[in-house]
Amino acid sequence: MLPPQTDPASQATDEREDLSRLAAELPAHGLHATLRELPGPLPCLDVRNPAAPALTERVYAASGSFWWSWTERIAGCDDPAATAAALARVLRTTDPS
Repeated sequence: MLPPQTDPASQATDEREDLSRLAAELPAHGLHATLRELPGPLPCLDVRNPAAPALTERVYAASGSFWWSWTERIAGCDDPAATAAALARVLRTTDPS
């Protein structure tokens, strides 16, 4: 479970902004993203590798951090570049070495 939020309305706006900044980083890594407003309190970012559409991940922003869909912290929302790099590693089709 993701960390609780204090004010859902203002938090959702902040989270959308954080997710939008992350989405702007992803094309440099060859990834596509779609901001989703799912039922519930948290917006999310659906990220996919267009070279292999089965490689997808849903990312959340809450409590100042980006989170994997399995609720493990990726990085702080102040570092969307680190999160984009982590997503690129997980969603890659081949080993870069």
